[in-house]
Amino acid sequence: MRGAVKALVVAGVVAMLWAPSQARAEGYISPFAGVHFGNDQIEKKPVYGVNAGWMGAGVIGGEIDFGWAPDAFGESVDNHVLDLMANLIVGIPVGGTRGPGIRPYVTGGLGLIQTVIGSGIDGIDDYDQKDLGFNLGAGAMGFFSDHVGLRGDVRYFRTINDNDSSLDDLDLDLGNFDFWRASVGIVIR
Repeated sequence: MRGAVKALVVAGVVAMLWAPSQARAEGYISPFAGVHFGNDQIEKKPVYGVNAGWMGAGVIGGEIDFGWAPDAFGESVDNHVLDLMANLIVGIPVGGTRGPGIRPYVTGGLGLIQTVIGSGIDGIDDYDQKDLGFNLGAGAMGFFSDHVGLRGDVRYFRTINDNDSSLDDLDLDLGNFDFWRASVGIVIR
């Protein structure tokens, strides 16, 4: 009986050592700083934010993108541009998902683009526009170790408007507000 128990223990240890490793998702967070361009109203205005997401053991994942541009329209009145997007990300891990390596990627998704411009005058309402929007972009994450690296990307943002106010018909059209964002940041996985 004792021999059978030892044989089962040894067989279990061997099976665990020889078993293929389990596929794991790779979570990450990436604070960034960047600049807007491609729109004369907010050209060269700084933007700050964070991306957080996960990549499957393969090449597809999801991320949340949050960007905040204070004083995007100048410093004379209180204003900002905010984006909050839910994105699909597709990237190929060159060098694997552990240790040093690079992951070029493309990303895109839908979310909120908010534009706020304070009037600065009592009795006159602030301009506060919240629109559905989309973003498309490309970039790369480069890792120096298992957990730390740099990330850079360029993304295009544009609002989407519903031109029909009735609930019966959804008539989506590209909005008038669009911009590009270039950003760099640290990425921690």
